[in-house]
Amino acid sequence: MTAAIILFSLFIVLIAIGVPIGTSIGVASIYGIMHYHLGATMISRNFASGISKFPLIAIPFFVLEGELLSKGGLAKRISDFIILLVGKATGGLAIAAVVTAAFWGAISGSGPATAAAIGLIFIPSMIKQGYKDTFSAAVVGASSGLAIIIPPSIAFIVYGNITGVSVGALFLGGIIPGLVIVGTFTVITYIISKRRNYRGLEKKGTSKQILHAFKDAIWAILAPVIILGSIYAGIATPTEAAIISVFYSLFVGIFIYHSLSQEDIFNSLVATAITSAVVMFVVTFAGIFSIAEAQLGILDVAANGVVAISKNPYIFLLLVGVIFLIAGFFLDAISILYVIMPIFLPVLKIFHVDPLFFGVMVTVALAIGQVTPPVAVNLYVTANLIKKPLDKVANEVWPFVIFAIIGLLIITFIPKLSLWFPVSSKLYIP
Repeated sequence: MTAAIILFSLFIVLIAIGVPIGTSIGVASIYGIMHYHLGATMISRNFASGISKFPLIAIPFFVLEGELLSKGGLAKRISDFIILLVGKATGGLAIAAVVTAAFWGAISGSGPATAAAIGLIFIPSMIKQGYKDTFSAAVVGASSGLAIIIPPSIAFIVYGNITGVSVGALFLGGIIPGLVIVGTFTVITYIISKRRNYRGLEKKGTSKQILHAFKDAIWAILAPVIILGSIYAGIATPTEAAIISVFYSLFVGIFIYHSLSQEDIFNSLVATAITSAVVMFVVTFAGIFSIAEAQLGILDVAANGVVAISKNPYIFLLLVGVIFLIAGFFLDAISILYVIMPIFLPVLKIFHVDPLFFGVMVTVALAIGQVTPPVAVNLYVTANLIKKPLDKVANEVWPFVIFAIIGLLIITFIPKLSLWFPVSSKLYIP
């Protein structure tokens, strides 16, 4: 127990003084290994083996796909189509932002990337239409959290790597829960817009305009269909589907829309390298941290403590939801999965909780954490777009957090929402 206190205290202190999360995890884990004589060789051995796993290759390819499609102008084409469909409704632009963010999340798999791509399009338009700037930023920031729920999702890839659950099955499992959160966000967006008299566009898109916008956006709409379809049909693994998606993005950007230049491709590769390096850095040290936890007996003590609290599986799931929500206030999703997830995995069998359903539920909780201060990576992106401090945008995001928690409770107490797609597709057997 003393080792656990020392290890986690060092980790928390380093974060509190502003040390980057990946470095904080690395320093704490290396200190624990050296101080308790767990064997220095395990550091170098696990440093390489932690990221030398086939499923993790999908991460840089999905990031690159999102970068290429973003620079190719596909986000604008998707948004134009969705605005024509729902833009005339009360709060039409805000609702369109929610739907577009969900769709773009199915392309990029990254919350901050979605916030940047969608924010540049919708926030200026919403402000021009009379929406409060901080509300506009909050809508986009909150909705961008959907990117790690709706497949393809980097969080699902990491969870599958930790637990051994099929990543393809996790992708399918996230579809319905993702739509549940889209629904809750749409409801609260409409309620706030109604109270503040945020009107929609003056004219509804004509059938001809909608058809033209659909034809213009069809290649972007097909991107997630190809990714999930290739996995569902058994043609490709998630990693292979990620590679296919990159070639598809290049084909569409260069030969269909003629919107990708050599400079765009180079900048996409640079951005992908930076993002992937950060992710893999965290994955490596977080993996070492979890090994140190296991070696020191921290996981066994923590798991026994969880079981001692209650024998009721619903109490256990509520406890997990609260823990991951609070952790999301301070840490990124990948760090949480590696540091905290190993504590709960041994307990799942005791409570007869399905690991795929658990992964989806936890990922939804992590998505909510991405828009809760002080970390709130998505809100940092959108707050920067309107040149306002984070706390001003955070004041507007709490209604979305509350409705997202309502959605989380629905997903938690109805496991079939997560299991129906993967089970019916025969990609997963509970």
